Amino acid sequence: MNDGPLIVQSDKTLLLEIDHERAADCRKAIAPFAELERSPEHVHTYRLTPLGLWNARAAGHDAEQVVDTLLEYSRYAVPHALLVDVAETMARYGRLRLDKHPTHGLVLTSTDRPVLEEVLRAKKVQGMLGERIDEDSVVVHASERGNLKQALLKIGWPAEDFAGYVDGEAHPISLLEDDWQLRDYQRDAAESFWHGGSGVVVLPCGAGKTLVGAASMAQAQATTLILVTNTVSARQWKDELVRRTSLTEDEIGEYSGSVKEVRPVTIATYQVLTTKRKGVYPHLELLDARDWGLIVYDEVHLLPAPIFRMTANLQARRRIGLTATLVREDGREGDVFSLIGPKRYDAPWKDIEAQGWIAPADCVEVRVTLPTDERLVYAVAEPEERYRLASCTAEKTRVVRDIVASHPGQPTLVIGQYIEQLDELAASLDAPVIKGDTPVKERQRLFDAFRSGEVGLLVVSKVANFSIDLPSAEVAIQVSGSFGSRQEEAQRLGRLLRPKSEGKTAHFYTIVSRDTVDADFAANRQRFLAEQGYAYRILDAEDLPA
Repeated sequence: MNDGPLIVQSDKTLLLEIDHERAADCRKAIAPFAELERSPEHVHTYRLTPLGLWNARAAGHDAEQVVDTLLEYSRYAVPHALLVDVAETMARYGRLRLDKHPTHGLVLTSTDRPVLEEVLRAKKVQGMLGERIDEDSVVVHASERGNLKQALLKIGWPAEDFAGYVDGEAHPISLLEDDWQLRDYQRDAAESFWHGGSGVVVLPCGAGKTLVGAASMAQAQATTLILVTNTVSARQWKDELVRRTSLTEDEIGEYSGSVKEVRPVTIATYQVLTTKRKGVYPHLELLDARDWGLIVYDEVHLLPAPIFRMTANLQARRRIGLTATLVREDGREGDVFSLIGPKRYDAPWKDIEAQGWIAPADCVEVRVTLPTDERLVYAVAEPEERYRLASCTAEKTRVVRDIVASHPGQPTLVIGQYIEQLDELAASLDAPVIKGDTPVKERQRLFDAFRSGEVGLLVVSKVANFSIDLPSAEVAIQVSGSFGSRQEEAQRLGRLLRPKSEGKTAHFYTIVSRDTVDADFAANRQRFLAEQGYAYRILDAEDLPA
């Protein structure tokens, strides 16, 4: 027995004592391969999963490193069976591989013949495979490259894809690093992706994922399709590419609800691609409109289901996914792994903060108590109504006013989900509000006014969660959200993490109604903060500074 901060259990759970002096080092060491499940005050629970171990393997970590980490930090003897299981699970990745055969085209090969025999008899892959070439390889129907990878992952034998990529239509793109330089981690991320050919780069909001995309485009030197969450994001991408690369405005097209331009670099919204009319997706021809050499998926954790189906047919194109978190609330992380690619690069938020590239953050949960009359209404409400009732209490409006008053002169965002609540907050605070029905032009005007300092307080709905660049924001106050979404927590905290002048700390407040589902959902969201190494304080609303 040693004095480590970790308890490793045979059910594949890891218990981390966060008050231990070595807890921060341990959290950083296990983060590449273990997923955080629960994060109460003193002991955080992580779990080892096959997908987590395979992602670690794809990102360059081997079983020996994982085992050594568990042995180094564990307080007690690590169960031998668990160590064996880790090694065997990680060894499953790569025993099957997809290759290009000079005469047979796409083939599935194995370094372990019994594995191939097992797979050939699996119902999930029936119809995807053709003739047997020899004892270790079988032809794969070219159109099934993505579907086969999905199926193999589900039966526990993830295949490494070495079948290569088409170069696509050539188009010159270079970075213009005259008055700026790619940061080391951005360069490493782009190179890790390029070496793997496809996959996901995980970086904090504010750490410059757009520049990783631009660097990847400069390596591809080819026509590029960029998929983004909304029109505001599309225009931010365009502005950044014009400023940072050799591309001109005329070379970049926008493909959204209002504009349909197909150019050598085309930026399309997920919404327009997934628009369905009479049972068909009329804009899918965009995927074949040019011989794309690279496809960029911004905020890959938000890919709508139809985009997965489209991506299954794009496996010969280089693909890079950009995200702040691999967590998906729909549980489709396996589809990201199979179809976009495994994790190629992951920079812990605290590491980027330590280098001065993102701001330190003070995370506070402020708890309010529902008044007796509201508690009675909540108690008899239907389950689906309870979160709205708990979220929209007038007690939160009072607390928001107090917090805003305690940060005079600091650019502040008030973020929520329910439109009526946001309208009430905007009226109470005498602040402009941005929500789903706010026209794009008006959204851009208000965001620009906030960036310039003309507007210092902005009330925003979830339209501001994703890909909105607000580097001046110093305070965020969250009053309601998407039912405990960790990905949403990542995006909202990310709004604050652009570096501040004089090294100022950002302040992230979440206002929570105690003894309600609001508190339950908050506990789930906070797992994200704990995963990234952020501590959060819990205050009673009555204890806020006056």
